[in-house]
Amino acid sequence: MDTRMATKDLVKNGYLNLDIDPDLDLVAEINRLKKEKNAIILAHYYQESEIQDIADYIGDSLGLSQKAAETDADIIVFAGVHFMAETAKMLSPEKKVLLPDLKAGCSLADSCPPHLFKKFKDKYPEAVVVSYINCTAELKTLTDICCTSTNSVHIIESIPEDKQIIFAPDRNLGAYLKKKTGRDLILWNGTCMVHEIFSHEKIAKLKVRHPEALLIAHPECEAHILDSADFIGSTTGLLNFTKENDAHEFIVATEVGIIHQMELASPHKTFFPAPPNNTCACNECPHMKRNTLEKLYICMEHELPEIILEDWVIEKGVKSINRMLEISEKAGLGLKPTVDQD
Repeated sequence: MDTRMATKDLVKNGYLNLDIDPDLDLVAEINRLKKEKNAIILAHYYQESEIQDIADYIGDSLGLSQKAAETDADIIVFAGVHFMAETAKMLSPEKKVLLPDLKAGCSLADSCPPHLFKKFKDKYPEAVVVSYINCTAELKTLTDICCTSTNSVHIIESIPEDKQIIFAPDRNLGAYLKKKTGRDLILWNGTCMVHEIFSHEKIAKLKVRHPEALLIAHPECEAHILDSADFIGSTTGLLNFTKENDAHEFIVATEVGIIHQMELASPHKTFFPAPPNNTCACNECPHMKRNTLEKLYICMEHELPEIILEDWVIEKGVKSINRMLEISEKAGLGLKPTVDQD
């Protein structure tokens, strides 16, 4: 994919490397730029709290892209990771889409290089390819139907039982779907570095100290974590569960950034990040955390780096997204196709 960057003397390490006046009020400047440029800021739940607080919309990746497509904004600034900004561009091809740091990638998306996946796919020519939305734009062009963690079970169950299904790129979500649907999925061997790191032993010790705490987990976690969870759901699903459940303590097995929204929504409740299996802050996504207020400001000021996708990628890739949305709409999940297709 082509991604437009600034001139070589300005761009280093994936973002505009410019000095900023330390006395500059970044929040005020970002709000000014939003008005002047008719821009909106999308922030994924895993972003730093200060970025979430300045965003126009906060949520999961697909929902954010759909929301942006419904607005009359000229510029979409996606404080997330690269594949999310690509999805926003696919759903809003007429808008300029910016990503504060091009190196804000995704270990899961990167674990499934399209050229290798194509060879894998060619081994099963009759199989339907279902890909988790957390994948590159190019992988979406090799996909029949996308899915999210929320609608994945419905997507799998919508496919005739006599059809083979390849599921990519997350093997943990795939294993969860095999268990939930009983389908014999052909799994690509990809994972998310954050959701693979949680320690079952340390979580058990935390439960001993807080016996009333409920363990809630994202389905990208490994099976031994999911087997112990009181609730499994998407990031939005986890947030909603903590709002609606009567429990006052929760152990959260997903990226720690979501806890900011949980605490805002339920200030009287306590949230514990699920501990990793070593001493590092591995329940933080280093790619998500590459975005900062400084990079966000510079990105908006110079309208760089910009996400550029070739027309054929948008036209072909968006079909897999719309197919997912059509199935979800029929299942009554409240999702509707947002982009016209042939």
